[in-house]
Amino acid sequence: MLVDGKWTTDWQPVQATDNKGGFVRQISGFRNWVTPDGSAGPTGDAGFKAESGRYHLYVALVCPWASRTLMARKLKGLDEVVSVSIVEPALTEQGWRFGSYPGADRDTLNSATYMHEIYTLADPHYTGRATVPVLWDKQRKTIVNNESADILRMFNAGFGALASGQFDLYPADLQDDIDALNDAIYTKLNNGVYRAGFATTQEAYEEAFADVFDMLDALESRLAEKGPYLFGARLTEADVRLFVTLVRFDAAYHGLFKCNLRPLADYPLLSAYLLRLLAMPGVRETVSIDHIKQGYYSIKTLNPNGIVPVGPELPGIQEVALADT
Repeated sequence: MLVDGKWTTDWQPVQATDNKGGFVRQISGFRNWVTPDGSAGPTGDAGFKAESGRYHLYVALVCPWASRTLMARKLKGLDEVVSVSIVEPALTEQGWRFGSYPGADRDTLNSATYMHEIYTLADPHYTGRATVPVLWDKQRKTIVNNESADILRMFNAGFGALASGQFDLYPADLQDDIDALNDAIYTKLNNGVYRAGFATTQEAYEEAFADVFDMLDALESRLAEKGPYLFGARLTEADVRLFVTLVRFDAAYHGLFKCNLRPLADYPLLSAYLLRLLAMPGVRETVSIDHIKQGYYSIKTLNPNGIVPVGPELPGIQEVALADT
């Protein structure tokens, strides 16, 4: 991580633990918002007006938090408005790295080798982990925001007329319900798989494991009652946030993270839902099973020999296109 702008220790997956030995995630440090007129958003400072070509998104295809911003960018038609760079999938001792791995990019914008260099460009004295996603302002040469939930909502509404109106991912009449469902899914499933995978005690692991499958069971029932999406016929950000975990489940979380009670393939409605979302224009281009497996299985604390599994077979998911991401 960075301490006062200097890289000090090798990258470690566990950021902190609670008193049960459970995984605790770092809080994001940059919380400004892009808005249609440049006024301040819910947090941070004013001065980040929506303009085509001004902003750049740094992502990792292995990372679900980054991928949900990439998916929102596609759904909102912001491909020509916000440019993108993709880091390599395997985590190095200095964290995320730019390079020539298939589907990854060199950083032609800021000429960085590692993601942590982007952070110190924004703040020479930054202390913390250099995470993705990062929304970068080319004009002010700084990080706007590194919280995926914020960036997702910025892409939905912060770019105004520059974005497509086909989907409103956070409609006013559903906001309270979306927030409540997001909180439940995040705690038990999105972050629940990480709590299981990075638990340092049996108690913490079993608690997280139970949460993961309680939520999968609940979501299978919800789709039976309310489908085709989590809120019926309307696609919302809750679907985006769920999709990025589901698409990684059998490839990474089931095995490496010990969430092995049953694979996602044993949930027929969730499996159909996953394929339904993958079929939406642009969504498949945000998914790389190769990056997902290469990235997760590069975590030395969980897989010290670095062996990447050949399977599993993922019908309808395995073959993906990365062109024009």
